[in-house]
Amino acid sequence: MPAKNHLTSQQIEKLQKALKREENGEIRERILIILLLNDGKTQA
Repeated sequence: MPAKNHLTSQQIEKLQKALKREENGEIRERILIILLLNDGKTQA
């Protein structure tokens, strides 16, 4: 079960900025997974 809201607002902001500027698809995917887990989303 994911740990909902385990990131601080500063961490979320940094990850969102990194997601926008990152060119490597694998890294972007990992950042997106972290953000989705923080929102309580799981893989269907």
